[in-house]
Amino acid sequence: MKAGWNIADIWEVCAEERVDAPAIGHGPLQRSWAEFDHRAGGLARFLLDAGLEHQDKVAQYLYNSNEYLESVFAALKASLVPVNTNYRYGDEELVYLWDNADAAAVVFHGSFTERVSRLRHELPQVKEWIHVDDGSGPCPDFATAYETAASAMGPREDPKVVSPRGRSGDDLYLLYTGGTTGTPKGVMWRQDDLFALLNSSNLVKHPTDGGMPAIRASVASLSTSPPILLPACPLMHGTGSFTSFSALFLGGSVSTLESRHFDVVELLDTIERESVTVVTIVGDAFAVPILAALDAEPGRWDLSSLIAMISSGVMWSERTKQGLLSHQPTMTLIDAFSSSEALGMGTSVSVAGCEAPTAQFRLGERARIIDEEGHEILAGTGQVGRLAVGDPLPVGYYKDPAKTAATFVHIDGKRYSVPGDYATLREDGTLVLLGRGSVCINTGGEKVYPEEVEEVLKAHPAVIDAGCVGVPDPRFGEAITALVQVIPGQTVGEAELVELVKEHLAHFKAPRRVLFVDSLGRSPAGKLDYTSLRARAGRPAVTET
Repeated sequence: MKAGWNIADIWEVCAEERVDAPAIGHGPLQRSWAEFDHRAGGLARFLLDAGLEHQDKVAQYLYNSNEYLESVFAALKASLVPVNTNYRYGDEELVYLWDNADAAAVVFHGSFTERVSRLRHELPQVKEWIHVDDGSGPCPDFATAYETAASAMGPREDPKVVSPRGRSGDDLYLLYTGGTTGTPKGVMWRQDDLFALLNSSNLVKHPTDGGMPAIRASVASLSTSPPILLPACPLMHGTGSFTSFSALFLGGSVSTLESRHFDVVELLDTIERESVTVVTIVGDAFAVPILAALDAEPGRWDLSSLIAMISSGVMWSERTKQGLLSHQPTMTLIDAFSSSEALGMGTSVSVAGCEAPTAQFRLGERARIIDEEGHEILAGTGQVGRLAVGDPLPVGYYKDPAKTAATFVHIDGKRYSVPGDYATLREDGTLVLLGRGSVCINTGGEKVYPEEVEEVLKAHPAVIDAGCVGVPDPRFGEAITALVQVIPGQTVGEAELVELVKEHLAHFKAPRRVLFVDSLGRSPAGKLDYTSLRARAGRPAVTET
């Protein structure tokens, strides 16, 4: 008996109900639900014929593309486990990830052929390398052409490929996360739990609530207005992939951008051309260029189809939200505070005339703040604690029982994910985020969380982005150094920013140095590499006497 919902089962019902409707698109290349289903079925058949077995791992080493979601669907059909791969990783990181994940197959874009050729001898467990033609060169001898694999099924064959052991809601989706420190960790999500969290229609809670007929009814109810999602961020990260899954659960479609670097004009052109209803971004790193383009050419793009913009993973400032809503006042801006192992820590919703302040989130329904002993911290006390999120939760970290035990804990008989985010809870139920404990700065015996200082700095109208680190200091142990990116054409001085922080926070939290940089080098998921920032901060800070 199946243990809850299996994602492949759901998407196959969507394909039956939405046969000729668009499912995925990459630039001009659009594929219907029937094509999406059939091509994924062909690849699933190929993988099983190649000897992959129940819950073997299939890595996506791909830029955003139709093949990304097709290969995920194929793995799910065959009861295999998709493994996201950060395409910015170097040789050692890739070998570590694929070895740690026990990858049995890797689907890769042709642009990565040289690197894959160099590394594959270190990965003998990989049975199949599948080459996606992106115009960068021919398929190498050691790999199979993706189009060949996706065509492994005749046009009239049933695309419902099922492995000998069948599918289950217990089948996994493996999401690797780098976090702020350490080696990548594979977060194991049961598909049933993912569906419970990402089922945005909220019409179907569990297979016992009507089973597949309920899914069909849900898809049918949205047949005239299905969501059209455009993930501007990479599908290799949870923000892009999970929002895409949500759209597909409703029989909607996902359109990806052709450019491999963020192109704001392409984004806005695509929204207008495809009548996109939802865009996924990563905070101000995406929102600021979008707003700049809209301000520079007001009226150039018709954004009337856009009903929501979703962000997660990095700061999204109030002033940027206000600007975006001035160009499309009927949309809703949803800022989600989550991590790969803890979805739903907090949310912030903005509409025209009621824009949420920068980084102000309401505590999630399944979340609480706890002290070191696991006791709940009440609102308004000012006490600092760690955010904890309850079920549905991941199973744990793949092949890492120690980290699993440290992060997934039992409190009062219930299981919680406690990834290490520190916060306090205001009287009104909103969070004051303080960042991860692992990047906490100890200056003169006082603890300073980078995010609270970064929030203040980014509130300055001339500042695009900011990061704070501690550098060695003979007097204070660590001195706070801020790295700040300023809007081109605007100026702001070090003293002005230091005073701004002192106006809002305790004086010991103010930076002792401010370094102005062209970019903070955020990852595609919007994360800061604090180790790199410390290196860029350079020599020890000059201290006061």
